[in-house]
Amino acid sequence: MPKKPWPVLVGEYTSLAFLLPVCSALGYGIGYLLDGEFGTTWMKLAGLVVGTVSGFVQLIRQLMRDTKDE
Repeated sequence: MPKKPWPVLVGEYTSLAFLLPVCSALGYGIGYLLDGEFGTTWMKLAGLVVGTVSGFVQLIRQLMRDTKDE
């Protein structure tokens, strides 16, 4: 597999820097909207946890793909 040029690598790793905060904020936002719709108070926290976990999963998947030895 040919090596990727450095601008491509910079773009991929820069996107990883934004991945976790965006996933967390999106999960919290969805939980906030669901809390307002259903009159609960716990869905914000659940959305935050789900968003953070999904961000970490994607981060780990990308790092595993980039560090695979072939």
